[in-house]
Amino acid sequence: MMVAERVKLVVPSKIRELSERASKIENVISLGIGEPDFDTPVHIKEAAKKALDHGNTHYTENQGMFKVRKAISERYANLFSCDVHPQNVLLTAGAYEAVYLAFMALLNKGDEVLIPDPTFLCYENDAYMSESVPVRFPLFEEDSFRPSQDEILERITQKTRMLVLNYPSNPTGAVLEKQDYKMISDICEDHNLYLLADDTYEDIVFDGYKPECFLNHYEKTIITNSLSKNYAMTGWRVGFVVTEKEMLTPMLRIHQYAVACLNTPALEGAYTALTSSQQCVSDMVKEYERRRNLIVNGLNNLPNISCINPKGTFYCFANITETGMTSREFSDFILDNAKVVVVPGDAFGDRGEGFVRCSFATDYKKIEEGLERMKKALESI
Repeated sequence: MMVAERVKLVVPSKIRELSERASKIENVISLGIGEPDFDTPVHIKEAAKKALDHGNTHYTENQGMFKVRKAISERYANLFSCDVHPQNVLLTAGAYEAVYLAFMALLNKGDEVLIPDPTFLCYENDAYMSESVPVRFPLFEEDSFRPSQDEILERITQKTRMLVLNYPSNPTGAVLEKQDYKMISDICEDHNLYLLADDTYEDIVFDGYKPECFLNHYEKTIITNSLSKNYAMTGWRVGFVVTEKEMLTPMLRIHQYAVACLNTPALEGAYTALTSSQQCVSDMVKEYERRRNLIVNGLNNLPNISCINPKGTFYCFANITETGMTSREFSDFILDNAKVVVVPGDAFGDRGEGFVRCSFATDYKKIEEGLERMKKALESI
């Protein structure tokens, strides 16, 4: 059977692969897949139920239900004082589709796209599918996994067309500081690059940190985002793109033939999520911060493990180099001997070797037990 060459380069998710393996083991505690363990808040679910009861089950506009796009534009005005109009918003099937559309609509075969290392694995695979060339630039633990100007500039060529960032970061939990926004924007301006900022975790931040928005810094910014993490709506598949019309239009052309439009009851839920009290988000973030404090302290008390404190997301990136094991070996050892799932860092790029990602989007008591199991396993070596 003939298969498109571009598909042969796409690597299956190692996170899903590990989770499937773990699902066959009894009494496993997963610190693996990054999905909130909270249920979607009741008022959001009720809005979707009401839509079903009232027969709101038909097509919406290809670009997305207007009132939802308007609510998103108002959100950016309120949070970041951004002048975003509903016509600059495209509703997508999660942030996954939003990122995919940006690659497919804006990059040509052979164009180079700068991608952090380590970072979430979809960007490199989207590059392969768009037949562009992923070029990795390293992030370093000693820099709190923030991007380095020199490392980026060193990799820019005449073929470079896009720079991708994901902050707060999956897998490291790192965030950008104020000076980083200007530095990145200046680089993109000087080299006429698209800036793709995947802001999926922008509400899940700790220690009083407040992110900025690249829309206020650089004109050729494409923001991708989602309601999945902030509102515990992963299965609802509601994401969006915010960008200027000349970049949004080609993305919409692909979206209208690939997806057509989103699930109408899900969009009614999304509208309620965006326009109602945000206390549910604050409550979840408060609990994530409590869990973060537990897991980071616990990891730092394990033999030969160290972990810096993440300021965002629900992930921490633990350094396991002192154990003498590779990331894969450590992940396998912990699964086999402690029945705990952690994701090997090299699943996120070569620079992830020597680390494992631990998710604290799971119950506090389970995290406590998982840490205790890991401690016993490591002390038995």
